[in-house]
Amino acid sequence: MSFISKIKSNPKTKAFALWLITPNRNPRPRWWVRNILNRFFHKRGKGSTIRRRSRIDVFPWNRFEIGDLTTIEDFTTVNNGSGDVLMGNRVRIGIGSVVIGPVTMGNGSGLGQHVFISGFNHGYQDGSKNSSVQPLDIKPVIIEDEAHIGANSVVVAGVRIGKRVQVGAGSVVTKDIPPYSVAVGNPARVIKRFNQETGQWERV
Repeated sequence: MSFISKIKSNPKTKAFALWLITPNRNPRPRWWVRNILNRFFHKRGKGSTIRRRSRIDVFPWNRFEIGDLTTIEDFTTVNNGSGDVLMGNRVRIGIGSVVIGPVTMGNGSGLGQHVFISGFNHGYQDGSKNSSVQPLDIKPVIIEDEAHIGANSVVVAGVRIGKRVQVGAGSVVTKDIPPYSVAVGNPARVIKRFNQETGQWERV
C-alpha cells in the first residue's frame, strides 16, 4: 500500500492531512501549500503571468496548469478544489473573473472582465438538507481554442463552447455553443455563424 493510500484509508490521518492543507471552515489552501507545496504539482508555461492581487486557491490533489504567455489578471479567483483547471497557451483571464474547476480553456481563448465559470453545481436532491452539505454535481466546462467570453457573462457547468466562438457581454451560457458562432443573451443563443466557404458571418 502506498503512502497516500495509507493516509486515505485512516480517517484520523486523512482528517489531519486535510487540516494541514486547508482550514476546516475556510476552504482555501494554507500559505505553505500555495507558496511551497503547489510548486511541485502544478505547471506554468514560459512567459505566463499571474498578477499579485489575484486569488489562486489551488490544491495539490487536482491539476492546475497554465500555458506559455497566459495571463491571469488582478482580482481573479481560480479554484481547482473540485476539478482540474487547465489553460492553454496565450489564454487571458480578465480582471475580477472567477474560474472554478473542472474547467479547460484552449489555446488563445479568453475571458473579459468579471466572467463567472464553474464546473459544478451544489447538489440539492435532498430537500431536507442544506445544499452546502450535499454532494456536488460536477460537470466539466470546456472552452475550445480562440473562443472569447464577454465581460460579466456566466458559463454554467457542463457547457462546451466551440472553437472561435464569441459570447457577447452579459450573456448566460446554459447550453453548448457550436464552433464559429456568435452567441448573446440570457439564456445565450446563437445569432451568427461563420460560413467558411464565403468567409462571411451570417445571421441565423
